[in-house]
Amino acid sequence: MSRTVMADIGSSPLPLLFRRRSSGEIRNLATVSSSILPAFGTVVDDGYSHLNKYVIVPYDQRYRWWQTFLVVLVLYSAWASVFELAFNKTARGPLLIVDMVVDVFFAIDIVLTFFVAYLDKSTYLLVDDHKKIALRYVTRVWFLMDITSTLPYQFIFRIFTGTWHDGEVFGFLNLLRLWRLWRVSEFFKRLEKDTRFSYFWTRLLKLLGVIVFAVHSAGCFYYWLARHHKKPANTWIGTAVEDFKHRSVWLCYTYSIYWSIVTLTTVGYGDLHAVNTGEKIFNMIYMLFNIGLTAYTIGNMTNLVVHAAVRTFAMRDSLNELLRYASKNRLPEGLREQMMAHMQLKFKTAELQQEEVLQDLPKAIRSSIAQHLFRRTVEKSYLFNGVSEDLVSQLVSDMKAEYFPPKVEIILQNEIPTDFYILVSGAVDLLTYKNGTEQFLSKLGAADMAGEIGVIFNIPQPFTVRTKRLSQVVRISHHHFKQMIQPQSEDGKIIIANFMKYLQGLKEDVLQEIPFLTELLADQNQKPTEQNEEQQNRETLESQDANPEGRTGTSSLPGESTIRVIIHGHHPSEGTSSDRLGKLVYLPDSLQDLFNLAEKKFGKRGSTILIADGSKVEELNVLRENDHLFVV
Repeated sequence: MSRTVMADIGSSPLPLLFRRRSSGEIRNLATVSSSILPAFGTVVDDGYSHLNKYVIVPYDQRYRWWQTFLVVLVLYSAWASVFELAFNKTARGPLLIVDMVVDVFFAIDIVLTFFVAYLDKSTYLLVDDHKKIALRYVTRVWFLMDITSTLPYQFIFRIFTGTWHDGEVFGFLNLLRLWRLWRVSEFFKRLEKDTRFSYFWTRLLKLLGVIVFAVHSAGCFYYWLARHHKKPANTWIGTAVEDFKHRSVWLCYTYSIYWSIVTLTTVGYGDLHAVNTGEKIFNMIYMLFNIGLTAYTIGNMTNLVVHAAVRTFAMRDSLNELLRYASKNRLPEGLREQMMAHMQLKFKTAELQQEEVLQDLPKAIRSSIAQHLFRRTVEKSYLFNGVSEDLVSQLVSDMKAEYFPPKVEIILQNEIPTDFYILVSGAVDLLTYKNGTEQFLSKLGAADMAGEIGVIFNIPQPFTVRTKRLSQVVRISHHHFKQMIQPQSEDGKIIIANFMKYLQGLKEDVLQEIPFLTELLADQNQKPTEQNEEQQNRETLESQDANPEGRTGTSSLPGESTIRVIIHGHHPSEGTSSDRLGKLVYLPDSLQDLFNLAEKKFGKRGSTILIADGSKVEELNVLRENDHLFVV
């Protein structure tokens, strides 16, 4: 059964592109662009455990080294194929042995290609089905050209006839090896995208390689014309080297390269010049080709110096400004590294920034893209488990997507809660600081949330959140989140229930960092017990036909309201110090219940409830979420 690379049933699909197996956590930010970045909305798997057996991932480091080794062999075969044709060295000798060894390596690569997964352009997923891989390779021109450029024709002729043949036909058949030059082009494309290597020098090396190969090919073909002329003395080399056919091959090769370079550079000393008509025609074609080659070289150099450097200059200017700012303000080294890493990642992933890429599209299309990318991640997060589809759609449409490099703080402890985050991929650490010491609390992964505690309680962020490796997140604004939740009362209750359930499952050391959480959870656990006891007391009184007057007092049972307020046991004019922190409680059903609750919390009974500006509270239905109440 054919299949694309997918995770286990029910889980999200793997990313369209994998990072290198050997990369692990990105240790050097310079490798970010060379490591394939996953698309937003997909979950990165750290390995290839879901691939079919005996399938090679094209981005595996070992396979990349194999391809690099083949590039070296391609350079040799490209040089040798033209050289052997010109100087008639295809018959036998050391070059034949070397050619056969090189052909064996390319034959091995043909076999390996039947096991290399490929990227489906329609789904952008790696296909690891053996039948699909083989069918795709065999039905394309690559397979035919790989076979024809690898077969040792002269050796095959020797097997069938028993004799060696010195004909020119084998030299021309060997020119099929030039097909392999596409590997060199792909190799340089990969180097140009790797920021560990200078783009300028990589491109310059490529241009130099093109020029050297053009010089070599032209010189060899020019010598081939002279060698096949009827009168060897009436040739460009015959006028300078007497009986050149019986002279050293390397002497003739030197003359050929000398002529090619002099002609390419338009110096034209005149010591080696075309003599017969065939040579003159070849000279004209070569000089016309040189015009195009010169234009190609100058155009590329201009592009390197002017156009390609613009974005780099902008990045370097931004980094230099950050360095000057950090030096002027004497920022610590760790903070400088975070600033530099974030700025570099911003430039390297500019094409993946959602807002910049999609800003010119209509809102409906942007919303549809966001739904496709992030909806699955939001539905898997604990806070929105079970909420309506309408709310999920609103949330997803309002999300902002971001990349964060390794070892960078997404949230700082005690900062104002303006946003909370859902991790699409990557991993982050939950940290806290005590007495100047950093302490690790827990690790968060894909579909986990960060910063929601500060947002929901409207308190300073209780933890620092730091990335462990390159991470994708979606960000939800505090303000927009509350605007969407307010008209959705049922969804609000579900979110509160999910949130309380999540808090109950937190580790003890995490709960200790938020003092009022323990008390709040204790009240929540006590609430069902009080309800049960009240119900049992009523049933007992009814069965005994008790006197109704015996039921005096007001029930302390909390109401069903989900509004939370912060109560204080002092007058608002006295201020709030560290020893006078308020208590976060659910708003009871009546003022009397609120007085009873305040007496329980502070050990003294009040008679008046004031708000922060000193106004007296007479009705509870005018209160809002997170209001501060002062019981005096």
